[in-house]
Formats: sequence, structure tokens, C-alpha cells
Amino acid sequence: MSFALHPDLARAVRSAAVGAPKPAARDDWRQLRADGEKALAAMEATLPESATVSRQDFIATSYDGQQVLLRWYTPPHDTEAPEPTGPAVLYLHGGGMILGSVRLFDRVVAQYTADSQVPMLAVDYRRAPEHPHPAPVEDCWAGLAWLAQHAAELGVDPARIAVMGDSAGGGLAAATALLARVRGLPLARQILIYPMLDDRNTHPDPVLEPFVGWNYDNNHTGWHALLGDTIGTPDVPPTAAPARAESLTGLPAAYIEVGELDIFRDECLDHARRLTGAGVSAELHVHPGCPHGFDRIDPTADIAQRSRADRIRVLRAL
Repeated sequence: MSFALHPDLARAVRSAAVGAPKPAARDDWRQLRADGEKALAAMEATLPESATVSRQDFIATSYDGQQVLLRWYTPPHDTEAPEPTGPAVLYLHGGGMILGSVRLFDRVVAQYTADSQVPMLAVDYRRAPEHPHPAPVEDCWAGLAWLAQHAAELGVDPARIAVMGDSAGGGLAAATALLARVRGLPLARQILIYPMLDDRNTHPDPVLEPFVGWNYDNNHTGWHALLGDTIGTPDVPPTAAPARAESLTGLPAAYIEVGELDIFRDECLDHARRLTGAGVSAELHVHPGCPHGFDRIDPTADIAQRSRADRIRVLRAL
């Protein structure tokens, strides 16, 4: 059988295609950012505000002295005697390395916090091309280091900190886990939602092309903005593109999720295989008939609800 969109998503995908802007040309990051952030804002507006979740802004200092906004989300305690310390998650938003912000993912993160009862720290990392590698991942590391340093006052057990992200944020979460391994900060888990892992993935697969939202030109644009002319060369470090890591030994256990019709599918499959081959536990979900960002195309769809339930299960297990 040939590939087909999951029936839960087909109507929403067709509806979204009506009036959608013409795809941005390869390397037109300005247009891709404008179109992408407009779409993110529209999706964000459909989500509940999670008013019971508290938000507090902090500042971390990155490797080059620049200040980075951090937003701390805490759930309401629904028990009379909460744990003296508990888990926490560093959340890194998606956006192809060139778009997105904490503001555009505010309700996403708040909803995860409300549903899981696990506090989260979202990092407003700098974006390419204005801030190429290593700025984005170093900003994420600055957020993680800040969370670990302030664990006691935030009521966080430093042994129960995880990293989580979607798309580019998933790739940055994987890269931050690599940095944490080198810099001696043990993590409890890495939760990678259709992560963007490999800068070499820019050549179209004709089987997938009819279904993709984030396409191969977009992927080239994002990676080229981040890496410049080193894209696709042996000079790309694993802290930029985690698929380049020679060894995955000693990393935290992983939860990886990707759609069958996502151009990131094969790099996610390979990452899960390499993790388990290195002795790292990895839970992998490949959702049939699902393109990139399927859970945000229609959050009410059964397939989106089931994937969300898995993420909440993993968060609650921290």
C-alpha cells in the first residue's frame, strides 16, 4: 500500500491548505519566518490559556555574555503535601532554527505543565541567521545550567531534570544533552518530539514530498541559516546537528516521536537505533499517516490525543 494521510488529519490538512501562502523559496528565511510565525500564532490562539499555571520570567547569561529570557511554568498543587523537591523540564520550542519564540509557544508549554503537573523552564534562545551556531544551543545550555544552579530555590531535584523539545527544539534538546554529557551535568531524560537532527537531509524524497509541510527547501534554509557554508560538510559539529555525534554512549534515556510522513522520520529512526546500540534506553513512536507537526494541525484528532497522552505519561514518570 502507498502512504496516505491519517484519516484523523486529512480534513484539517486540506482545510489548512486553502489560502495558504506560496512556499518560501530555498534560503528565503525572512519569508519562511514570517509565514511560520503567522501559522504558529494562529495555532497558539486555539489552545486553552491554562490560567492556573503560574509564569515567572528570569534571565540567564549565555556563553558570549548575552542575556537570555527564561520562563518558569509551575502547576497548581493538587495535593495537600506536595513533594519537597520534584522533577522539572527544560523546554525548547520548535521553528526550524530560524523562527518561533517562548511567546508563540506559551500556551503549549503551560498546557504540558498543567496536564503533567511537572514545572517547565522555556528558553527564548536566539535564532539563526542573525545568531548562528553555537548561539542557539549555548543559550539552551545556559538555561539548563541556570535551572540546575537554582534547583533548590525552585523546589527541583537536580537528579530529575529532563530536556524536551519539538522539531528544531527537539534537535536542540538532543544537542543540549550532548553538551551536558561533556560538561558533567547528568540528565534524567531527553524527550524529543519529531526532532531536527541532521543537516544533510536536504534532498527530496519523492515518496514523502506530497505530504510534507516542513519541506526539504525549508530544511535547507534552516540548516544553512544556522551553519552557513559548512552545511553538509564534515566540519559540522554534533552540538549543531546531533546526527553527527560519533558516540551516543552515556546519554540519558530517550523518548522519540515522529510521523511516518515527516522528512525527519529516517534521522529519528537512526538516532533511536544508535542510542539503543550504545546501551541507552529509547522509546520510539512512528505514527502512521502523520506529517511533521501533526499534533498541532488538529490537536483534537484522536492520533494527536494519543501521542499527547504518551508524552504526559513520560513527563509524569520523571
